[in-house]
Amino acid sequence: MHADVVIIGGGLAGLACALTLREHGREPLILEAGDAPGGRVRTDVQDGFLLDRGFQVLQTWYPEARRFLDYGALDLRPFEPGAQVRCGGHLHRVSDVWRRPGRLAEMMFSPVGHWTDKLRLLGLRRQCLRGDLEALYGAHERDAITHLREMGFSQRIIDRFFKPFFSGVFFEPELQVSSRAFEFVFRAFALGDTALPARGMEAIPRQLAQRLPAGTLRLNTRVERLEGRRVILQSGEPLEAGTVVVATAGTEAARLLGDTESFPTRGTTCLYFDAPQAPVAGPYLAVNGEGHGRVNNVVCPAQLSEHYAPAGRQLIGINLHGAKEEPEALEETVRAEMEPWFGEGVRDWRLIKGYRIPEALPAQHPPVPYPGAAELRRGEALWVCGEYRTAPSIQWALHSGRRAAEGIVAA
Repeated sequence: MHADVVIIGGGLAGLACALTLREHGREPLILEAGDAPGGRVRTDVQDGFLLDRGFQVLQTWYPEARRFLDYGALDLRPFEPGAQVRCGGHLHRVSDVWRRPGRLAEMMFSPVGHWTDKLRLLGLRRQCLRGDLEALYGAHERDAITHLREMGFSQRIIDRFFKPFFSGVFFEPELQVSSRAFEFVFRAFALGDTALPARGMEAIPRQLAQRLPAGTLRLNTRVERLEGRRVILQSGEPLEAGTVVVATAGTEAARLLGDTESFPTRGTTCLYFDAPQAPVAGPYLAVNGEGHGRVNNVVCPAQLSEHYAPAGRQLIGINLHGAKEEPEALEETVRAEMEPWFGEGVRDWRLIKGYRIPEALPAQHPPVPYPGAAELRRGEALWVCGEYRTAPSIQWALHSGRRAAEGIVAA
C-alpha cells in the first residue's frame, strides 16, 4: 500500500496536520495505535459518568484552538476565574479581579497572600501580556520560583497559591519549570476562560476527526519501526509513504526516530468518586495550599456540565502529583486527607475509577525556546510534530501539526 503522507499518531497534532494537508489538496493517512483519536485527550464512560483521563482543560484564548475548533459545537462550560484555595483549615476564594472587580475587597484581605502580593499580581499580569508569544519566549529565562521571588512575591503566596495552582498545570510540585512556560500559562488564564466541553474533553479530538473523510484514520494500528519512507506496522504490514510525519507522544517519537537522548516527563494520578453532593459549590477548582499532603486539587465536573454525572449524582476528581503507585492503593490515603476538608461524608464516596499517567507531560525545565520556531523537519521525507522537542499544551500541539503540514506543502 502507498500513501501520500503517513502521519503516525492520531492525537491533536496529527489531526491538525491531516486537516491542514487536506486544505492544500494532499491525501494523508493517520495511523493511531489506540481505539479512538485524541492521544491523551480521552474521555471514558462508566456507570453514566464521563471520566476524562486525568485533569485536563481547554484554555479558550489559545489562538490555534480558535482556529481549528468550533467552540459553539463543543458547548464549552467555563470554570469560575480563579480558584478555591485550602489553607489554614479553610477554603478561601481567590478571584481574577480584572474579570470580577466586585471581589477586589475580598481578594485584598484574603489570607492566601499579603496585600502587597495582590498589588504585585498586577505587575505580573502586565508583564505576561506584553508583546507577542515570540517576545514572551524570548524574554530572560529562569525557573518560575526564582522569577516570582525576583518580582517580590512573598513565600506565603508562593506556597499557598502559585505552587498548588500552577503545579496542577505542569505536574511539577516545586514549580521548577521555565519562567517562559509559566508566563505563557498565566497569559492564557488572563485572556480567556478555562473550560470543559459539555460532553468531555474527548469531544475536542472527536470534532477534528469528524472533519476527515472516511478511511483517513486507521485505529488500533501500531507502528513498529521506520525504514526510510517505509512504515512497518506491528502486524508486519509495510506501508510506502511519500512523506512520514511522527506525531506521537515524546517518548514514542524518540523510539521511532532512534533518539537516545533522555526525554524527561512528569506524571499524575487521578481518582474519580461518585457522591450525592459536590463538596465544592459552583464551577471552581479547589487547590491544596496547606503545604502538605498528597492531593493537589479537587474538581467537580458536573458542577460545570450536567452530562458528566447521572441525574442526582456528582462526580469528584481528586488529582495527585506523581504516578508511582496504582490509584486503588491510594484510595484510603485520599479519603483520610479529604475528610478534614469535607467531613465524614467522604467515607461514603464510591470510587469509580483511577488513572495513573506516568508520562502525562514533558518536563519544562529551562531552557524552553519559542515553540513556533522549532525545527520540525528531520530528513528529506521525515517530519515531526507534537510535544517532541517543542512544548506541551493544546495550543502548541495544534500549532506544530499545522506548521508541519505547511512545511510539507512548501517542500
